[in-house]
Amino acid sequence: MSLPQTTREYVLSKIGTYKDLRIRQSQVPRLRASEVLVKVHAVSLQYRDHAIASGTYPIQIAGGLVPCSDMAGEVIAVGEDVNQWKKGDRVCSNFSTGHLHGDPDEASAATSLGGQAPGVLTEYKTFPAQALVRIPDHLSYAQASTLPCAAVTAYNALYGSRPVKAGDYVLVLGTGGVSIFGLQLAVASGATVIATSSSDEKLQVAAKLGAKYLINYRKTPDWDKEVKKFTNGVGVDHIIEVGGGTLPKSLNALRMGGYIHIIGIVSNDSSGVDLVLPMIGKAANLRGIHIGSVAQFKDLNRLLEANPEKTAPVIDKIFSFENAIDAYDHLVSQSHVGKVVIQVAKD
Repeated sequence: MSLPQTTREYVLSKIGTYKDLRIRQSQVPRLRASEVLVKVHAVSLQYRDHAIASGTYPIQIAGGLVPCSDMAGEVIAVGEDVNQWKKGDRVCSNFSTGHLHGDPDEASAATSLGGQAPGVLTEYKTFPAQALVRIPDHLSYAQASTLPCAAVTAYNALYGSRPVKAGDYVLVLGTGGVSIFGLQLAVASGATVIATSSSDEKLQVAAKLGAKYLINYRKTPDWDKEVKKFTNGVGVDHIIEVGGGTLPKSLNALRMGGYIHIIGIVSNDSSGVDLVLPMIGKAANLRGIHIGSVAQFKDLNRLLEANPEKTAPVIDKIFSFENAIDAYDHLVSQSHVGKVVIQVAKD
């Protein structure tokens, strides 16, 4: 079987809106000795993908970018120096192909797919062999495509510094991809999860996934005080902070010495609040999460394999490759719980 010479891929013709995404046909790059050619089966979307397309992401992005960072696919060819992969292997790429282990640095950040580096919303793509991880056998391509950003970020938050343990209290804000994975990983570890949302319907999904306490923050604006009640006035051990503008309330909900893991800036509340004294008063650990490494991705997969029922990826809706813009529409609507997936090829 001859290798594909061309690939259909989406490209952002200009930065401003995802509505400008267009399909083009491009040459498949020649396979280098240390690379692997992958047929992309599924791609999942992140809030970051919308921010990049709209020009609100806090890095300079040039037009002509192939978007998206998260994929799952099938190895169809390997370079002559590659011995850890073979044709037919099911794989995901790490979010940053150069972040293999340890802390990120400027060089590894420059390899972030769909932003600093060309992304994965394409039919075929070459990857450095070391950037790939094996897909757990029990997951479909669509399910596995949700892992590289959301699941690895949640894993890094809860296990990357002070690992979550049984009996801990974990607060997850909202029901987006990282929050849902954080909920599931915390439950699988024996922690007690408190979940917030503006939707009672979404909170019921969180309850089915194992959240013990639920707070509708529209009905209960002082949700931080409610969290303190649930924890007998002590506060929570870990918080998955996705808003940025919600940080002051998160600090109030935190126990002394607890950890706030900042993974996003989706909140519209950007009011400037002096956090220095609250940080000192709580002896709080404020940790920014830059996704995670290949090593952490492999550790995550072992956890998923050990707890398949509690950690099954939550997919809200799957769109065809031709309807990728509709997938972005659904993401931006914020009506989803879990992940929005684009099916690039049939499994």
